[in-house]
Order: sequence, then C-alpha cells, then structure tokens
Amino acid sequence: MQEKIEKLIKDVLSEMFDPDENLNYTLEHPSDLKNGDYSTNVAMVFFSTLRQDVRKSIGSDNINISGDYNLGHFEWKTPRDCAESIKNKILENKPDFLADIQIAGAGFINFHLSRKFFGRSVEKILNDGENFGKNNLLKGKKVMVEYTDPNPFKPFHIGHLMTNTIGESVARILEFSGADVARANYQGDVGLHVAKAIYGLLKNENLQSKKGSHNLQAENIGQAYVFGAGAYEDNLEAKKEIDAINKKIYNKSDKKINEIYEWGFDVTMEAFEDLYKMLGTKFDLYFLESQMMLIGEKIVHANVDKIFEKSDGAVVFKAEKYDPKLHTRVFITSQDLPTYETKELGLTEEKFKTDPDMDLSIVVTASEQMEYMRVVAKAISLIHPEFEKRMKHITHGMMRFASGKMGSRKGNVITGESLLNDVRDMVSEKMTDRDFSIVEQEKIATDVGVSAIKYSVLKQAIGGDIIYDFEKSISFEGDSGPYLQYSHARANSILEKAQKENILPDPHAMPSEIFEVEKLLYKFPEIVLRSVEEYEPHYVANYLIEVARAYNSFYGNNLIVDKKDKTSGYKVAITYAFTFVMKNGLHLLGIEAPKKM
Repeated sequence: MQEKIEKLIKDVLSEMFDPDENLNYTLEHPSDLKNGDYSTNVAMVFFSTLRQDVRKSIGSDNINISGDYNLGHFEWKTPRDCAESIKNKILENKPDFLADIQIAGAGFINFHLSRKFFGRSVEKILNDGENFGKNNLLKGKKVMVEYTDPNPFKPFHIGHLMTNTIGESVARILEFSGADVARANYQGDVGLHVAKAIYGLLKNENLQSKKGSHNLQAENIGQAYVFGAGAYEDNLEAKKEIDAINKKIYNKSDKKINEIYEWGFDVTMEAFEDLYKMLGTKFDLYFLESQMMLIGEKIVHANVDKIFEKSDGAVVFKAEKYDPKLHTRVFITSQDLPTYETKELGLTEEKFKTDPDMDLSIVVTASEQMEYMRVVAKAISLIHPEFEKRMKHITHGMMRFASGKMGSRKGNVITGESLLNDVRDMVSEKMTDRDFSIVEQEKIATDVGVSAIKYSVLKQAIGGDIIYDFEKSISFEGDSGPYLQYSHARANSILEKAQKENILPDPHAMPSEIFEVEKLLYKFPEIVLRSVEEYEPHYVANYLIEVARAYNSFYGNNLIVDKKDKTSGYKVAITYAFTFVMKNGLHLLGIEAPKKM
C-alpha cells in the first residue's frame, strides 16, 4: 500500500517539476490512527525546494510560488496551499483504496484508507493464513546464526537464556523472509572451567553419582564447578591442582580424568538439549572449542610476521595499526596456549568451510564480548578479505531483576534453568483452578513461562539491559507474553463458538464502521520487513501488543457471534485474521500460541 500511495504522490509531482529531482520526504503511519493511515510531509519538502529555486532565480525572500501544470495555474503562499493542490489532484481520480485525504498542521497530507481496502486486507490474511507476513527479501540467501553457546560442565546461565531467545527469534525472522537458515551452537568443551568442575567432582565424590536423570547429574556437575571456581580463587594449592588437571584434560593423559570428562560432557550436553526443546530451538550444527582451537592455532602460526607478531614470548595482533578504535590482543600466550581469539579464528574459518556458499554468518553474544570480537573480525578480514562483508555480530545487554534479588526460589544463585523453572512454577500455581489435565497444565505452564521470559527480553531493542519483573512478566493483563497468548486463546474460543453457531467468516459482509484492529492487522508484513532489515525482533513484539489491545477492545465493544447480525460473518473473519497474525507473530518471537489457556 505504501508503494501505491508513493506512486500517487510521484505522479502528481511529476506534473509540477522535473520528476528526476529527488525529494527527501517521509511517508509513514501516524502514531494516532485518528490522523489517518498514512501521513506525508511531501508538500512541505516540495514547497521548500521550490522556494529555494525561486529565491535563487530572483534574488529575493519575499515571494509567492506560482506556475502552471495540468490543473492550470497555481499560486502558493504556504506549504499548506501546496498540500491542498496535491490533495485535490489525487482526489480527481481517487482510487478505491482511498476514503479521504485531509490536510493537517503546516501541510501534512493524511491519507485515510477505505472500507473496501480493509475488507480486502482481511480477506488476504484469511487466504494467506500461516504465510501472511512472509516476504522474499532473503530468498536464495544462506545464513548461519550462532547463538546460546553454553559451556559443558557449567550451569546454563541467564546470559545463555537471553542469547538463545534473541538468536532463535532472529533466525525465525530470517526464515520468514525467505532465507535458508542454519542454527549453530559453539560449545566450550575444553578450558579452565572444565578443570574447575572436575576438581570439584574429585573433591566431592558424591557429586559423581550417576543415579537419577541426566538433569540431576548435570546439576551436581554445576555444583562441582561452583566449588572448583571458588577454590581456584581462594586456595593457591587448589589453583595449582586445577591447572595440572587442565593440562591432563588437553593431553588426555589421565584415565580417571578422561572417564569423568566423557561422562560430564555427555550429561551436560543432554541437559542442554532438554532446555533447547523447552525453548523451541533445534540446532543444525555444533562446533567444539577443542577442534576450533587446533584450526585457529594453524591460522595464527601461518600468519606470524604478516598479521600477527611475537611479543614477550606471546603472539599478538596489534589491531590499532589498522583501526585506531581497536587495541592489541593476545592470540597465543607465552605458555604457548591459544586464547579465545584464536579459537574464534578457527571457528569462523570452519563455518565458511562447512558452507562455502554462505552469504552471511551471524553471531549473537553478550555486549561484553563486543570489543574482543571486533579485534577478531579485523584479523579475519585481513586473512580472508572475502569474509569481511559476510559477518555480523549482534550483542545484547544483561538481565537484571526488578526485585534486586539474584537468588532462585530454592535459595541458590539464579541460573537460566532455575529462572525458567521458577517462572513455570509461578504460572502453574495460578492455574490450579483451571480444568486441565496434569499433562495439559504442565504443557501450558511451560509455554506460558517461556513466553513470559522471551517477551521480556524481546520487547525492547537489542543491546540494552533487561529489567526482569517476575509478577509483571506472567500477568495476563498488560505488557507481557502471557497476555499475547491469552488474547490468541480468547479469539480461538470465539471461533469455536462461531463454528457451533454455523457462522462462517465472510470478508464481504462488511459493516460501515472500520474497526481499529483492522487498521493494524494489515501492517504485519511491514513490521516483519523492518524487523529483518534491522535484525530487531522488538518491532514484532511491540506490534503484537498493540494488535492484541485493539482486538480485545473490539471484543469488548462488539457481539461477534450473533446470528441476528448480518455483519457477524465479517467480525468472525476479523477474529480469524487476528489469530493468524498473532500466531505468526508469536512464532517469530519463538513463543507458542496455545488455543486454550
């Protein structure tokens, strides 16, 4: 629709001046729907441009703008006069998708779409169904998105939960826009954190128990890691012992440590898979740090004295030589050990080796990794210039809590997993009076709990810190994921009632009134397009809240299912359209859309 209105404007302007001249005007949706469906400042920009041209030609500021075009002679004293001329010209041959054009303020032109347009838009949503909102912007493009990246032997912390939420949503929006997306996960299967966990297991043999579920065993390994991490900081002898364990892990020289390692790796990876399933993520590719390390080492050593240089026994990259905003980082330590930077080099090369035709490699991490990743990206661009424009790094902030508390309900330090479980339990407590089976209740509690967290993360632009409020996040009223789900479930209950009453959706049984929800539903494809262009899911999240509020207002002010009402079929059609848009939008956020709650 925006393209159609822009064409109307361009056709009129082409009769007034050289159509090749560029005008930097805006055409957008007004924030208040009362001001129309589209608004433009083109008249003010056009008037100003003509004024400057006339001023230059006659050398005076005291001018009126006059001239001739197909309408005849015109004389403008203000931008509003210009806007009236544009309006009148368009209305001479008003297309059926326009109801009216009004001039506001100093010369804004406000376009009001017609009842016929909104009827057609509802019909299109019904016809497209689950495909409504899709676009072909990235058709034929291959994209790899790496996100989550929890480390075996360590707890799944809140940062991993945030990265997973953002990465999964970005991946879905890319897919919705035609891209062939591969989801990748990078696992830190070696490193000091593994040695700390194994130290804790060796000192607390009860934590090595293989009884119970892999989730319980993984929880024990997490406790062992916390024990080992504390000992490493506070006890010099423990630090020496952990460093020795770390070397044995790398060279696989100790049978007992090897056995603990294999068990711990398998158990924690299985526990992660349970979390991914709950979060709605299925990875296509897993990259291991131990393997990327070897690839990265070869790259660094092959480029010493070209890109990297030796310094005090270490190998470094002086990135500030290429960009003053960057800094020096160590890639191989003086103990001849590869750093995270070297592993990232290997990871990037392996990604493009895995799919040489990949158009874009996206990495989602916390913002604290931004600076070192920028240095790594510069090094990669010097080694592989062809990769430079095919890499994108998305960073997010931290999650903080409105209560100020950082503990779980069980009194432990809160992790991503404990946050999920706590929110799910809180939702379940609110559902005790609902008529659901235990299995249904557990499924709904999980879906609603996940939506509470995901929406809290995705409702604001990526990059800032998140203030998480437990109570607000699970509210069925207001700015929350559960509110969106509840709105979808409510609409489905209305559709069930319509089916029982044998009232079918009829996009042609239009009333004269145009409902606010109609003025929002057709915008969904525009929102998706903006989200994919800017890699920002929050546009979808904020839009869905607006649509849900409009639909709930529509529901509250209208009897939708009513056999006596000739327009009931249209109201049912709007309800169907709403469920399609809501379900598609929630899918893009990685949130389930239950039919019952």
